[in-house]
Amino acid sequence: MTHAATRVAIQGEAGAFSHEAARRVYGPGVQVVACETFDALFDAVSDGSADAGMVPVENTLAGAVQRPMDLLLTPGLTAVAETRVAVRLHLAARPGASLETLRSAASHPVALQQCLRFFREHPHIERHTSYDTAGSIRDAMQAGRPEAGIGSELAAELYGAEILVRDVQDHAENHTRFLAVVARDRTEVDGALPPGVHPKTSIAFTVAHTPGALHRALGCFADAGVDLSRVESRPIPGQPWEYRFYTDLRGATPEDQDAAMERLRALGGRVVVIGRYREEVPEG
Repeated sequence: MTHAATRVAIQGEAGAFSHEAARRVYGPGVQVVACETFDALFDAVSDGSADAGMVPVENTLAGAVQRPMDLLLTPGLTAVAETRVAVRLHLAARPGASLETLRSAASHPVALQQCLRFFREHPHIERHTSYDTAGSIRDAMQAGRPEAGIGSELAAELYGAEILVRDVQDHAENHTRFLAVVARDRTEVDGALPPGVHPKTSIAFTVAHTPGALHRALGCFADAGVDLSRVESRPIPGQPWEYRFYTDLRGATPEDQDAAMERLRALGGRVVVIGRYREEVPEG
């Protein structure tokens, strides 16, 4: 799908997997706004420096991406689309480099954890951490160490790096799910869902500290025929031992989803709708 937005904020540098996600949602001509942190990403969307933000929310190996989950509750923002990106990690270095002579490689800490087998098989290569996969490849193109970076094929293309080893990740089934987030006064970026399309709705909710409260809350969705594709809990900042639950509603009409949320509110729960959008069907 394509949309009107052209400036999309991402955490990391051009060539990051968030950049690939932005291209999938907004088209190959998207202009990325590189942000060092997720907080800076959400600030860029809130203040209009970017038309949208592309936010990773979960990975099939690492699980939930925690900081964005908290920031998705930023007032005035809403999620309008989702996409999934296959995470294929490649070892890239300056042209002419060789695997045998490399002594150091860098990447984001999560990416390094997903490449442990490669480093066991190549103990002469020292691991270094970088704040971003694409940035590690960009930095490897400069003189000095680390001599290589681990990131996407797109990053290697953008920075003129040579891929020495493809697919150095431990598991082939490595995917990250992203949400496109916009300010509510710019929701026309996505437009209305076509008639008859059952949407996915991302929400966060709380329940009272009483026996069976979570059971009754989940029953609101079961009774309405709403499928919960995931449920995650996160501590509420400033409220020790209090938790907020994040879930995605699917498999029902918008009216059924809304009815289930109203039943939950009637039980005393607080419900925040993060966004409603077309569910992307995984490839393959």
